[in-house]
Amino acid sequence: MSLSKEEIARYKRHLLLKEVGGQGQQKLKDAKVLVVGAGGLGSPVLLYLAAAGVGTLGIIDDDHVSLDNLQRQIIHDTDRIDVRKTASAAWTIRELNPHVTVNTHNHRLTAENAMEIISQYDIVADGCDNFATRYLVNDACFFAKKTLVSGAVGPFDGQLSTFKPYLKDENGVPYPSYRCIFPEAPAPDSVLPCSEAGVLGALVGVIGSMQALEVLKEILGIGESLAGRLMLYDALSARFTTINVKWSPQNPLTGEGECFVDLGHLG
Repeated sequence: MSLSKEEIARYKRHLLLKEVGGQGQQKLKDAKVLVVGAGGLGSPVLLYLAAAGVGTLGIIDDDHVSLDNLQRQIIHDTDRIDVRKTASAAWTIRELNPHVTVNTHNHRLTAENAMEIISQYDIVADGCDNFATRYLVNDACFFAKKTLVSGAVGPFDGQLSTFKPYLKDENGVPYPSYRCIFPEAPAPDSVLPCSEAGVLGALVGVIGSMQALEVLKEILGIGESLAGRLMLYDALSARFTTINVKWSPQNPLTGEGECFVDLGHLG
């Protein structure tokens, strides 16, 4: 598929970049990205990927728009309260860029459906708000051999990384997975959810926009990947910190001991 005249005009600022150009824009048009969650992080991820011309966007979310979402979930609006988030997000995307195909998955990601859904896409952007789904997405992406760009936020802080543990670095060592950094989920009551702890609305815009940027870099094959690195953002001090993370031999996905063979451990 070549770019139409309207697409050439739409993506002119991309086409001027030697790192993108016509071939890069075609890569974006051919790409298929699944976004897990159409909430605070998913909103800017979906908007910027759609604006950039990513050809197919999948959205998985089983929730409906509520009034208290609108402080940060900018892909929705007041007229869509009680509408499915997937439908609301798809509407906004089509209004923004009619060249984008939107696939909606109106249910939760589970151990039973994760492989089928994730296997349809090239890259996954995870913006979920709970640890169980985060581990599920991480493990499913490993088994499906899909790159995962994962973002998370607290009340005034955020983190971002890219995971591709199905690949090895130049030294033959697997890239780390989410489980290399966080081997186990924290105790249930040790981390309050956003609904109880609160979150500064613009913070999710910062992390979500950067998440979209990392997805675009992975599609285009430009710049330095965040694979093997964890970026931390402290909004109150306006400080970014990037730390190197390594493969853990105790990682149950690619470690040296007994490893998971499928998603049965999450069933």
